Amino acid sequence: MKQDPAAQNTPPSSPSALQSAQPPGEDSDPQALWIFGYGSLVWRPDFAYSASRVGFVRGYSRRFWQGDTFHRGSDKMPGRVVTLLEDREGCTWGVAYQVRGEQVNEALKYLNVREAVLGGYDTKEVTFYPQDAPEQPLKALAYVATPQNPGYLGPAPEEAIATQILACRGFSGHNLEYLLRLADFMQLCGPQAQDEHLEAIVDAVGSMLPCFCPIEQALALV
Repeated sequence: MKQDPAAQNTPPSSPSALQSAQPPGEDSDPQALWIFGYGSLVWRPDFAYSASRVGFVRGYSRRFWQGDTFHRGSDKMPGRVVTLLEDREGCTWGVAYQVRGEQVNEALKYLNVREAVLGGYDTKEVTFYPQDAPEQPLKALAYVATPQNPGYLGPAPEEAIATQILACRGFSGHNLEYLLRLADFMQLCGPQAQDEHLEAIVDAVGSMLPCFCPIEQALALV
């Protein structure tokens, strides 16, 4: 996807509003910002941060509906990565990272390239509920891929998504690694963290994997 090079250094416009929207208390530093990750950010943020908290956002479900032609796929074989779908009954678990002072601009510059320019994501304000204190929600910035972006693939049967994931690789690694690391994170969150869509894709991959490569390669991928 082609973007104006100048856009790579232009942070999203919403953080200033988010910085002023923090609730009173220890997290009300006007120079602080929370960033919610629900995909690869849960295990590889790759930016400096001051604190991190596991938790969830309500009103959204995670879906492998965004195409990826850089990190986990190519132009000829786009990978499948996650986005958030508005869902009144939905709940998506992830990690919120707090950035302060100079960390704010540095994180946003980096994420603008990683998520927006290379990934096709837009920014959105969400309410994050920390696992250890859900009664004290935080406003956070999330990166969401909408149907309007050119890389959006949309819904497909879980078996078809699994087939696509098994076939794709990008500059950040195999698409299968992305899927399994996300599944590992969800297991660490405990039994209260449920994601039926993710679980169905993992189950489909498990049934297909021996058909795609010899057992030695399958074990290496897992």
